[in-house]
Amino acid sequence: MSENKNNSVEPWLRGTFVEVSSVGRAVLHALELAKEDLWKWCYRLRDDQLNHRTGDVAPVAFHLRHIARSLDRLLTYAEGGTLSEAQLAQLRSELEAGAKHDEVFAELESALVRSAHRVWQLASENLETPRRVGKKQLPTTVGGLLVHVADHTQRHVGQAIVTAKLVAKR
Repeated sequence: MSENKNNSVEPWLRGTFVEVSSVGRAVLHALELAKEDLWKWCYRLRDDQLNHRTGDVAPVAFHLRHIARSLDRLLTYAEGGTLSEAQLAQLRSELEAGAKHDEVFAELESALVRSAHRVWQLASENLETPRRVGKKQLPTTVGGLLVHVADHTQRHVGQAIVTAKLVAKR
């Protein structure tokens, strides 16, 4: 991901990734914004805050793990693959208690970097190439999956931030 040289301007307005197709660029910008927002609002949380459940709301640690791991799953589908047993095991473990700050943020950082490289590669493909998702092998396209990478990531970023604000006040 590109270096953030101007925090006051959102990634999509920085003129970065111009050599990537518009869909790929939008996804790369969404990943960049996700990192900036999550580090700004969630990085200072302690382990107990990351794991705290407020009502029926999932803890911040869940959202951070889910972002990292869902990026891998969605991009696997976009690349034409199927999920491995390890990916399915990670999916089942996302809500486990006891997350450690440094481990969660290291996993997230690594996932964002790897995902950006994968998006970069996929952005040059035909976005209308058919793909299948999940056990039911639901139809989509490379482009559909790339767009979902961005919107799904941002959905969980928002949930993580709101939850972080709630647990930081307790």
